Amino acid sequence: MATPHINAEIGAFAKTVLMPGDPLRAKYIAENYLEDAVLVNNVRGVQGYTGYYKGKKVSVMASGMGQPSIGIYSYELFNFFGVEAIIRVGSCGSFHPDLHARDIIVAMGACTNGNYASQYNLPGTFSPIADFDLVRRAAAECEKKGVNYKVGNILSSDMFYDDANSGMIWSKMGVLGVEMESAALYCNAARAGKKALCICTVSDSFIYPEENTTAEERQNSFTQMMEIALELA
Repeated sequence: MATPHINAEIGAFAKTVLMPGDPLRAKYIAENYLEDAVLVNNVRGVQGYTGYYKGKKVSVMASGMGQPSIGIYSYELFNFFGVEAIIRVGSCGSFHPDLHARDIIVAMGACTNGNYASQYNLPGTFSPIADFDLVRRAAAECEKKGVNYKVGNILSSDMFYDDANSGMIWSKMGVLGVEMESAALYCNAARAGKKALCICTVSDSFIYPEENTTAEERQNSFTQMMEIALELA
């Protein structure tokens, strides 16, 4: 079948999909970690691959940037292609002094300054959260690999260039860092009765800006996060 944004057959995707923002990161994961990887979607250049990792069928597809973009792709995967779990493997900025470049945030919850959840007409504020089993297993994989990580809240912001420079205000409430996608992914998973998790590598730090990474490093070198997500899948 085809949706407006994914041109693939039913069964083309595995039950678990890794979802980086960057199509080139999706390509990197497929080429370096998956056996017999096949390109199953390339609408708008948002590359999706399916292959095998340690004998298990796994897919990886990009989400693009922002809540509207991951909202579209995760909705279609959950509701039309039989996907049961999506693990976002992204990059983020860190607000926390104990998190440096290349450390990992496992996003148990996702705050947002966006309006994605308004579509559900709820009589209050919805709190988007990850699947607990995926959180628990991701933390265990981080421990196993000896990775410096924290589990907690992340901010899904609709602004990359924030004129008010409000990011650090969120740290007063214990928010660990900022990215742009997780809240919408968690909303879609909740609505569809599916599973989701965001694992982010710190690419930029509000505390240690001298450690900030390049675009090429974000694309190709965040391998610990990729390996942790693949083990979960």
